[in-house]
Amino acid sequence: MNPNSTFNCSYGADSSPLLHPGSAGYFSRRDFLARSGVGIGGLSLAALFGINPFDLNAAASAPMGPLAPKEPHFPAKAKAIIQIFAGGAPSTVDTWDPKPDLVENDGKKIPGYEGLALGSPYKFEKKGKSGVEVSEVFPEIGKHIDDIAVIRSLFAEIPDHGIAAKMLMTGSAQLPKPSLGSWLVYGLGSGNQNMPGFITLGGDSTFRQAAFLPGIYQGCNVNYNPNASLSTILANIRSEFSSLDRQRRQLDLAEQMNKMHAAQLQKDAQLEARIQAFEIAFKMQTEATDAFDISKEPQAMRDKYELSTAGGTGMGMGGRNANGTKLLVARRLIERGVRVVQVATGGWDTHADIGNSVRRAAQGIDGPAGALLQDLKDRGLLDSTLVMWGGEFGRTVTAGGGAGAPGRDHNGKAMVSWMAGGGVKGGQAYGGTDEFGGRATENKMHVHDLHATILALMGFDHTKLIYNYNGRPFRLTDNFGNVAKELIA
Repeated sequence: MNPNSTFNCSYGADSSPLLHPGSAGYFSRRDFLARSGVGIGGLSLAALFGINPFDLNAAASAPMGPLAPKEPHFPAKAKAIIQIFAGGAPSTVDTWDPKPDLVENDGKKIPGYEGLALGSPYKFEKKGKSGVEVSEVFPEIGKHIDDIAVIRSLFAEIPDHGIAAKMLMTGSAQLPKPSLGSWLVYGLGSGNQNMPGFITLGGDSTFRQAAFLPGIYQGCNVNYNPNASLSTILANIRSEFSSLDRQRRQLDLAEQMNKMHAAQLQKDAQLEARIQAFEIAFKMQTEATDAFDISKEPQAMRDKYELSTAGGTGMGMGGRNANGTKLLVARRLIERGVRVVQVATGGWDTHADIGNSVRRAAQGIDGPAGALLQDLKDRGLLDSTLVMWGGEFGRTVTAGGGAGAPGRDHNGKAMVSWMAGGGVKGGQAYGGTDEFGGRATENKMHVHDLHATILALMGFDHTKLIYNYNGRPFRLTDNFGNVAKELIA
């Protein structure tokens, strides 16, 4: 598969030279796959598992496979996750952590900080029955504050975009470790055997990596574009050369060849990952097309997600919000049993013009996220779906950005996130920062603690979700992590 394609479910594909053990004319399974010349849709080993890929009820009747549903350690609060990644690092004091002392000292030196204080130009207002304070840039999300837990005390050790984002997604700033989504699908499987268990809508490849976990648990990326045709977005799951009947015969032949050579060759993890990718793609030929086809949604529903204040980051052609379209697709995927959907958004790298840049970034996600929360609630899905929003680190409380309209530079000592649904105790602001908002001080929460809490909501003791690799046990939270029990209902 082409790693740069719009649709990429290549699970750790092996690009090493072909192996030729044994006598002349001997074909390994890898040789067979490489030489067969069929499309990814045509070359699936679903037959090996006794699955009819055209049976819409296959997920209920399929034998145990790597994506089969599994039981967690204890009853789960949430069954699925929609993660909204606010790329660029949102400013805490302009979004979810009001600091009147910072405003009062605007333009002055403040104790413990270098530079001049930069008070937030945005007003905060208490919302809902809980009275949690919400910035004016989030009027739609603010309507759901009683379902939301705002985390004000997160911190990042290294405020570098790439490193901090990798830490947030995988629990490791340096080593290649499996992503949160990969761990969850490894532990829980998927609710739909005809779809990947973990789908990303944009974002860096490290955000979805399976690393040393089996390749089937890697996130499948779809660079969804509401203005592109489904045949372009999902270009690699249909065979352009073979009819369904011919694909069936190819599957039968593949089964025979695989059984014959499996008895003679050592199991190859890379090859097995490629085979599983072919299988998933084959089964996706009907169901994926339906899931990504938002034309089947009523126009009124599409408007709720896609229409938002003009000028926001993420606005696409025709004044429609591409972030909203992605969140609508995320809901459709969760409805169909996909375990984890990660949606990449951006616009939060606000080094300059803080009086406008934060508002623009917020406009790109406020309406869509508000629509998502209401839609999930109306469908009875919010209680079982964990929705989370946040970026890779925070922003300084002193002026930055050089000459011109000031902004905020990188700050790893205080960052903000929020969670809703999926067993979260809403209507609260958890943790706190100092009087100026630049350092987490109360209930400080490391990324390992955040991951431990997410796993707890999904039914796992984070110390026991383990995979043995290279002679030692690994887990998402490494040797750290404490569950923030106050966030769990």
